[in-house]
Amino acid sequence: MDNDRYEKESARDFALWKAPKPGEHFWETAIGPGRPGWHIECSAMAMKYLGETLDIHTGGIDLAFPHHENEIAQSEAATGKPFARYWMHAEHLLVEGEKMSKSLGNFFTLRDLFAKGYKPSALRFALASVPYRKQLNFTFDGLTQATNSVERLRNFADRLRKGKFAAGKQEGMAARIAKAAEEFDAGLSDDLNAARALAAVFDLVRDANIAMDKGEFRQGDVAAVQSFLATFDKVFAVLEDNDAQKLQALGYASAQAGLSDAEIEKLVAERNAAKKRRDFATADRIRKELADRGIILEDAKDGSVRWKRK
Repeated sequence: MDNDRYEKESARDFALWKAPKPGEHFWETAIGPGRPGWHIECSAMAMKYLGETLDIHTGGIDLAFPHHENEIAQSEAATGKPFARYWMHAEHLLVEGEKMSKSLGNFFTLRDLFAKGYKPSALRFALASVPYRKQLNFTFDGLTQATNSVERLRNFADRLRKGKFAAGKQEGMAARIAKAAEEFDAGLSDDLNAARALAAVFDLVRDANIAMDKGEFRQGDVAAVQSFLATFDKVFAVLEDNDAQKLQALGYASAQAGLSDAEIEKLVAERNAAKKRRDFATADRIRKELADRGIILEDAKDGSVRWKRK
């Protein structure tokens, strides 16, 4: 029962206005000195900046009772209108199977994780990969898997952009892309089921990569796959390799931050030219220079070269 978790005679009781305790700030009002209760503060701020009815109200699952129930009671009593159309209560985060807490020593800030070498995109992907109503068990193995997943997506997007495919369209690929798009949308429409949406993305990436490896993928399908990836990235925002710039903006030095994409492309083109004239010493030197600055080159079977930042 709610009363078992609530220090009131009734779960329906809560304070709108509180008398000041010694040393507390207060306002002089017609009903005497005091300050608003916690719940009133949130209703007042929300309605001042967002209107009397909110489209979406979010919060941790622990706030559903009493805070959000009390917000609804006082707000709707004051306005006669619904306070929020949709409520989204996120579950708490676990770390290595235990609740995150400073006392257990499993408390990590973003700065802690970035200092360990993890990328912003990988962390964002890891946190977004589990439906918000389910507890995410945050582990460093999981963060490594998220890093690999982001790299897989970026490599696939790069392969689409730089690959040399035969003209025309592969039989059945258009329908396969449409199915992935439909399933991705269905996942997000199912109460933001991120796991289902991501499964649709990676299933298509797997099938398209297999087709490319077999030489069956066609140039006519590239635009449709890229359009689907663009739709995916509007939600998850991990395809652009801008981790170095973000870390630099946050005050972290980065070995590769000094190289822009254009500079990398220029060095890759110089290496390609050196290989064509069989100047392998120069080609190896450029590869090493890029590697020393955090850039990894991958020579594809079709002769193209993909690169990625460490």
